[in-house]
Amino acid sequence: MGTLAEEIFSYKLGRPVHAGETVVVDVDHVMSHDTTTPLAIQAFRKLNKQNKGRVFDTQRSHIIFDHIIPASTIAAATLQRDTRVFAKEQDMTVLQEGICHQVMPEKGFVIPGSIIVGADSHSCTYGAFGAFGTGMGSTDIGVAYTTGRSWFRVPETINVNIIGTMPYGVYAKDISLEVVRRLGVDGANYRAIEYTGEVIENFTMSERMTFANMAIEMGGKAGLIAADETTRAWLQGRTDKEYPMLRAQDPHYERVIEIDVTAMQPQVACPPDVNIVHPAEELGHIKLDEVFLGTCTNGRLDDLEIAVGILRGKKISPDLRLVVIPASREIYMEAMRLGYLEALAEAGANIGTPGCGPCIGRHFGVLAPGERALTTMNRNFTGRMGDPTAEIYLGSPATVAASALTGYITDPRAVLREGEAEEVVG
Repeated sequence: MGTLAEEIFSYKLGRPVHAGETVVVDVDHVMSHDTTTPLAIQAFRKLNKQNKGRVFDTQRSHIIFDHIIPASTIAAATLQRDTRVFAKEQDMTVLQEGICHQVMPEKGFVIPGSIIVGADSHSCTYGAFGAFGTGMGSTDIGVAYTTGRSWFRVPETINVNIIGTMPYGVYAKDISLEVVRRLGVDGANYRAIEYTGEVIENFTMSERMTFANMAIEMGGKAGLIAADETTRAWLQGRTDKEYPMLRAQDPHYERVIEIDVTAMQPQVACPPDVNIVHPAEELGHIKLDEVFLGTCTNGRLDDLEIAVGILRGKKISPDLRLVVIPASREIYMEAMRLGYLEALAEAGANIGTPGCGPCIGRHFGVLAPGERALTTMNRNFTGRMGDPTAEIYLGSPATVAASALTGYITDPRAVLREGEAEEVVG
């Protein structure tokens, strides 16, 4: 009986487990991507230096190329080549279908009650499915590839209860930024954040993934949302495995934070930290050089749909560039079928290969000295998208799309209302 994190560990170990305990657990899946796998391979080789060694389970060990795909430098191409050699040795498939945190659930690797470790900090995204997903360093992932096990100190849990009615022009990303503002960038260090409340219950899986994804921005070990019928419906056809529908049972939370979103406005996180959050309408005319729609936070189909609703039939400001990158090939194909990509391209967007793109400043949208970007990313650290003198602002897909039209940070509500008025007149 306990928090959702405690319930998951108790289920996995077959006994009551409580926060503060150190446990060793058989993990369900292990993942690394193109920039973290090389170090994981080094750790794996050291652990298996007496012989070539084999990963614990080729069906539960995953390498995903997403951070620099296609390779943009000779160094990146070389690392990817060497990683492919390792994968072939191990009979592993290298997945090149988009961002790891989108592809893992799409492939049915993430189900309620499971424990997944990934060599990427945003592996906490899997908590949207009632799974315990967390990021680890490449050495720990090398150990997990070898043994299929990992150790954890079961975290205390902060409960964030989201209530009220979603206001006009406000989206999941706006609320997630408000949560970061309330907790701070280190307010949940090594804690699980368990999201509850009527707003969360009404969210789509995509919106839940945005919330779980942002847990690490507060130092969280995991971001968790209990599985329900929305989860089950999303997973239908993606997995044939049985899974438990775990929920917190008489939990003891370290803290409870309640946020009523009824009067909330569209929010923007300002550089250099994610918790420097202000209403978009208060930021004035901050001129932009680039806007970016994508990433594991907001690169899904509904995010593209929101942007298309604002940009269709219009042209972006000639003073900036718009980069759009769907989070996965599945999303890309569906967006193409629905005409979303065509509408975005006609508006002036540069459409990229599914993957991380400029989120880590490696390619397809790197910022020059002194430039400013507004993005749907999860981080705005100094130098993340390129030159360290560039500035990164974070907002919702609607705020990004509205700002692409004006050339400066713009509250999307005015643009949304203009679009509705044009429809009425038309």
